[in-house]
Parts: sequence; C-alpha cells; structure tokens
Amino acid sequence: MMIPERQTADKIHVAALKLLENPGIRLDHDEICLLLLKAGAKEGRSTNVIRFPEEFIKEKLALLPKEFVFANREGKGKITSSTSEAVIWSVPGMKIVENNKARSFSSKDMVKVTRLLHQLENVDGVFGFALHDIPAQACDVVGLRIIAENTNKHIRVLCFTPLGSEMMVEMKKVVGDFPWFSIGFTAHGPLRWTNLALEIFRKTSGFGIPVTINGEPMAGVSGPVTLAGSAVVGTAEIIAGIVINQLLEPGRPCVFNLGLAHIFDMRNSIAVTGGPENHLFARISAMMGRYYGIPSASWVSTESMCTDSQAALEKMCGFLTHLQSGVSNIWAVGQLESELAFSPSQAVIDNEIISYVKRYLKGVEVNEDTLAVELSREVGISGSFLDQYHTLENFQDEFFQPDILNRKVRENWKVLGSRTLTEVAEEKVCELMEKDVENDLSESQIKELDVLANRFLKRIVEN
Repeated sequence: MMIPERQTADKIHVAALKLLENPGIRLDHDEICLLLLKAGAKEGRSTNVIRFPEEFIKEKLALLPKEFVFANREGKGKITSSTSEAVIWSVPGMKIVENNKARSFSSKDMVKVTRLLHQLENVDGVFGFALHDIPAQACDVVGLRIIAENTNKHIRVLCFTPLGSEMMVEMKKVVGDFPWFSIGFTAHGPLRWTNLALEIFRKTSGFGIPVTINGEPMAGVSGPVTLAGSAVVGTAEIIAGIVINQLLEPGRPCVFNLGLAHIFDMRNSIAVTGGPENHLFARISAMMGRYYGIPSASWVSTESMCTDSQAALEKMCGFLTHLQSGVSNIWAVGQLESELAFSPSQAVIDNEIISYVKRYLKGVEVNEDTLAVELSREVGISGSFLDQYHTLENFQDEFFQPDILNRKVRENWKVLGSRTLTEVAEEKVCELMEKDVENDLSESQIKELDVLANRFLKRIVEN
C-alpha cells in the first residue's frame, strides 16, 4: 500500500529533525558557528558541531521565497517553484567526449559547447566546467566570462574558491542586478559542511544569487544503505545548509537538492548515478521540495562512457521519471560517465529525448474539437482525413516532431548513408557549433567582464 506523499515527506522531515537535534551538524567555520549560536542554535558534543532546534529551523524556513526566476541575460525566465515546469540545464564535468574518445575539457571547448547548448530548445541554463588549460582557482571566474559571452541563457557557475566567488559577485554587477547566474555547493557527508562550502555561501550572500543546497549521501557509505535512511541524512544536511543561508541572507532563493544522492555498487565499488535508485531519490527530492514549498533539483545521469544504448536507456528513463515526479530543476543535458564527462552529441540526443518525454507527459486532450465527431461524419465511411483543414491545423501540436530520430523507410535511410543516431547527432553538433549566437551584452559589458576575469587570472598565476 502506497503512503500518501504528505505523510511520507513528514516522516522524512521528522527523522531529519531528530538528527539535526542530536547529534547535529559539523560546520567547519568558526564565524558561522558563532552566528548560529547567537541566533538560537545549540552547541553539540564536540567542537564546531551545532544542533538545530525545531523552532529555530521553522523560523528560518519561513523566510524562504516560494518562487523565483533563474534569469537569462534580459532578466527574464521561467518562474521556478516547487510545482512549476522544470528548468533544465546542462552539466558540470572534467572531460569532453567526441567520437567516443574522452579528453580534458578546455576553455576553447567551453566556447563551442556553450554555443551548442544555446541553440538546444530544451536547455534553459548552461553549467560551468573544470577547464584544464586554466589554473583551478580561476576556472569559475574564467568560465563565467566565457559562458556569458556565448549565450544569453542562465548560467550555473562552479565555485572553486571564496576569492573566485567574490570576483563573480563583481561580475554580476556588470550585467545587472538580477539573478543571471546561480551557485550551489554540496555537503561533505555524513552530517558535515566544509569550510569551503560555508565560506562560499558567506561570500555570495546579500546579492540575491540563487543557491542550490545539495545533499549527496551515498547509500551504504556516507548514508544508510536504505534509500529512506539516506534521504533522511541528506535532508538534514540540506536543511542545515538552508538555515545557514537564510541566516546570512534572509529571503535568499534556495533549491532543495537531494537528487544528487546515489548508491554504492557493492560489486564494482563505484558510485552509481544512472540506476533506478537515483530516479527514486529524484522523486524524494521533488516531494520534499513540495513539502517545504521551494524548488527541488536532481540530475539525470548515466554510467555509460559514450553515446550508446546504455546511455539512451538510462537517460530516457531518467528524463521520464524526473519530469513525471515534478523535479523543478534538472541537471542533465550531455552528461556521461557519472557526471565526469560531457558529450556534445549526447546533448543533442538528450534534447530530443526531452521533447519526446514532454509530448508523452502532455497526454491526450479530450474536448469537442479533438473528438471530431462531426468531422468524422463529413469524411464518412472509407474517406480520408489527410486533406482536411482540421488535420493541417492540428497535426503539429498533436504529433511529436522528431529532429534527429529516423523515420525514413530503409531504402531512403540507406541513400542517406545508413547513419546511426550518434552519427546524425554528431553532424548536428558540427552544424550548430558554427552558428553565431546572441549574448545580449553590450560591448562595454563584454570589455568589463574581460578586464575583471583577466585581472583575476593574472593574480592567481602570479601567486
């Protein structure tokens, strides 16, 4: 028997409160610990362990905005809430996969990949990357500049250092006082937030920058082996992160992200990101987002190393379950190798999968026009609907229109080279990467972003 969603969420919430009260959460940041204690939190049994009383948590959760926008360069975008249409992003990573071969991701790749993602209709935001040709401490700042100059979509930056976070705040002011980029960080579980994460939260507070609070328990390792148990640990970590952010900036937009939780493959000793359990964690993340009344997040991932049948199986199932579960913010497009790699051709295929799934979830509209009784009488027995205006008027909305999937008969498919889906996607990638894109930045804004990023890069190199 299935327990109603509200009851299930309440059980996870109550269990998480028990952990937050005892033993609490370890916070490797003296200043934030002091702020919490002054605000009503309690000392734990060891240094820098903070206990969170239920009333204190309730007070801070009440400050959360229920909806906000991951803005594009014009300050617009989909309104995101616990029940809104999903906002879909690309993914972070370290490698790029082309022609089934992986290599390190470079700043030049970031330019081309951003231009590609800019033109995929189902991609609402572009993620930053680890750039191998840029010092690690500057990847976030340089990455933000590159992405900003090659798309007008929302940017989800990677944060590598508090110093870099400060510079990105300065870059935010160049474009506009609206959330055209967002940040996020992950708890180092079980039940711990690192100094790096907390300092980045602190450095970016006060500027209205949305923040994704990630709990990432690995069931069987950094969380109980049961999915419910790991969900409780992850929820406790996320609540602590939300409370801290609300203490630093009351009303800061926060996203509840339990969707990064995963399991440990006991046979192969790897973290699994594309299994059915991951989709269940995504469902819990969406459920808890609705419970707290804030947006949720999760990822659609695969263990596959290339654009093969495994990637297709795991990504299709992932997009279907995530969209069906109501996840507010989905990280997914182009992801391979458990989020370590990005594949341009997989991004094109993912874009097609999303369109496919969206059409399925749209369902069947039943009204007088769609039932078309009078039309069927007019056409009559043994007639044809092909030349009817009703068909012309409705077929594009009613039918899924594929972009790269094959719908040709074998003879025509052979004439075009008997290409696989991956080959068609790779050809599409080359076509899109060559096109110019709009970034909605003025020349002076581009120049100022370049100056800030180059100055920061020089500082890192010289030190």
